[in-house]
Amino acid sequence: MMRDNPRRFNGERFLPMAGLTDVLRANAQNHPDRVAFHAGDETVTYAGFDRRVDRAAAALAAAGVTAGDRVAVLDKNSLEYAEILFGAARLGAAQVPVNYRLSPDEVAFIVNNARARVFVVGPEFVPVLDAIADKLEHTALTVVIGGAEGRTAYADWVGAHEGAAPPAHEPAASDVFVQLYSSGTTGLPKGVMLTHDNFLALLPAADELWNITDDTVLMVAMPMYHVAGCVLTIAVVYKGLTGVISREPDPVGLSRDIERHGVTHVFLVPVLLQFFQLIPQVAEADMSSLELIIYGASPISGDVLSGAMAMFPTTKFMQVYGLTETSGSITYLPPEDHVPDGPNAHRLRSAGLPSPGCELRIADPATLEEVPLGDVGEILCRTPQNMVGYWGLPDATTSALLPDGFFRTGDVGYLDADGYLYIHDRVKDMIISGGENIYPAEVENVVMQHPAVTDCAVIGVPDDRWGETPKAVVVLSEDVSDADLIEFCRSRLAHFKCPTSIDRRDAIPRNPTGKILKRELRTPYWEGQDRAVH
Repeated sequence: MMRDNPRRFNGERFLPMAGLTDVLRANAQNHPDRVAFHAGDETVTYAGFDRRVDRAAAALAAAGVTAGDRVAVLDKNSLEYAEILFGAARLGAAQVPVNYRLSPDEVAFIVNNARARVFVVGPEFVPVLDAIADKLEHTALTVVIGGAEGRTAYADWVGAHEGAAPPAHEPAASDVFVQLYSSGTTGLPKGVMLTHDNFLALLPAADELWNITDDTVLMVAMPMYHVAGCVLTIAVVYKGLTGVISREPDPVGLSRDIERHGVTHVFLVPVLLQFFQLIPQVAEADMSSLELIIYGASPISGDVLSGAMAMFPTTKFMQVYGLTETSGSITYLPPEDHVPDGPNAHRLRSAGLPSPGCELRIADPATLEEVPLGDVGEILCRTPQNMVGYWGLPDATTSALLPDGFFRTGDVGYLDADGYLYIHDRVKDMIISGGENIYPAEVENVVMQHPAVTDCAVIGVPDDRWGETPKAVVVLSEDVSDADLIEFCRSRLAHFKCPTSIDRRDAIPRNPTGKILKRELRTPYWEGQDRAVH
């Protein structure tokens, strides 16, 4: 619907915007022939992408999707993924990206919890859909990208609405734009509701910090179910850039796409930076176009970082720290602090400075009172990037979002006199393996189901490849092999969550109230190890 009082965005005249779909429409009007995305062998302009989003929105509306509904997607990165993200928003609905590494039962839980009316599945995941089809409680339509026998094919579904305009909807910037699922200490995933406003608070600062220009080519290398992949997809559209969608984070494929499309900016988790240095085919690619490598989401060793900087001598590096609940990064370590031999080399162990518009506070986890500068406590942040809440979980929302607007990150750290944040530990004992969040309680619940296990604790231990991986510390009533215990978990959990090693104990150390002393369990494995958490 047309509105009055045009203003400017990215230097161009356009109608007032209430959300990110308006930004897309403005870019389609102002730069119709500019390439929006490269995805494999496909290329789409802004005008073409805008039409695809309208078509997807019309198809969703015909399937009964209305404002406030959820649309689930289980796929690797694709143009379809991106167009559904914006297409659902055109109706006031929200996309629910599903981690494709989850087990079928875990996928079913998320789709049902979100009450998704439509479930779009990529071609590799039809077996998952087949396994859970009769368990989907609220889904009226399932659609398969590429098609499958007996299933509605995505191309046919949206193709029936070619040229159709979606139903008129006046978007609000407070609408939930995407609902990303993040596991909690209970082991059950929680739907993190992020609005247009959340991203519109993040992206202008990111433009400045990343030195974005009209010539920037931004790669979406991380999975779109991950907050980083989601943010970067939105960032492309927000600034009217050209984006490169990589199907999956394969180092060789990424390096070739960087060369092919002249990628200038990319976000990578540390394990990918490590693989870049180990795989000969990566070194064969010309990646001299890279201006900035942003990294974060898991621990990084000094050797991996210095090796990456040597591999890309003309590329700037920036570390970021953030959470799904904060729409992504809330701190940044600028390129000028990436000087291993400089006077401020110690800052490489920090998570950097608060991002513009983000206020950090260090508090006593028990009382939430602010602690003196330099003391360790729970990291709280106040920013317009903070989620509006957890889907259907008012108590969890109230616990996480404090009345004064601060969000409890669950991470423990301290601020130095220069304002740099150093992360010391995790309140929730979360394990980050290769950029994936693993919550011990979820794994412990599965391990305890084994008939030979009488007690269990799961901790993160160092791993050269993934940063850290889960170890199960168990008390057994009868002898059972490590392989049997691990396979027991693999049949019930996503493989990346499963223990990679087992430690047998006569008893699990606990405090007088029964709480497991996980710090005591972890310490022997991390002594002398580099356990920076960024």
